[in-house]
Amino acid sequence: MTERGNGGVGAENRTSVERRGDRELLVTRTFNAPPGTVYRAWSQPELFRRWWVPKSVSGISLVSCEMDVRTGGKYRLEFGAAGSDTMAFYGKYLDVVPNERIVWTNDEGEEGAITTVTFADQGGKTLLTFHEVYPSKEALEEALQGSAAALPEQLEQLDELLSSIGK
Repeated sequence: MTERGNGGVGAENRTSVERRGDRELLVTRTFNAPPGTVYRAWSQPELFRRWWVPKSVSGISLVSCEMDVRTGGKYRLEFGAAGSDTMAFYGKYLDVVPNERIVWTNDEGEEGAITTVTFADQGGKTLLTFHEVYPSKEALEEALQGSAAALPEQLEQLDELLSSIGK
């Protein structure tokens, strides 16, 4: 298990990244905002695009962000670097309960995970749980070296966004 600080925005808020078995990843963090506000940051494209791309990855931007966050809806995120081809990530929403849970597929390859994000009320704060189940041990290993490695930084950026948009 790994814990990462959040740059002083609230020392009690830590991102915990835990591998569970051969195919699961569990990430948790508490935010100083109610579940409805945190949910909006995950479900409204204009907010999502402000925090999802890690700032440490220079030159990469989210050039397209289409999200129909409802059960049966679809999403498509397209990333690009100046002068290069774009890379798309897409899937469908399997289960959406506003302010409580979003479950989606990652359909861009055979090794895509099923992701569940929950928003639990903790007395005006939100305990966010990000849980991914991969189809194989190898897929989890690849994610831990790539996309999953960026999650602490992304959640740090989400924390900064939440403090700027208010409750």
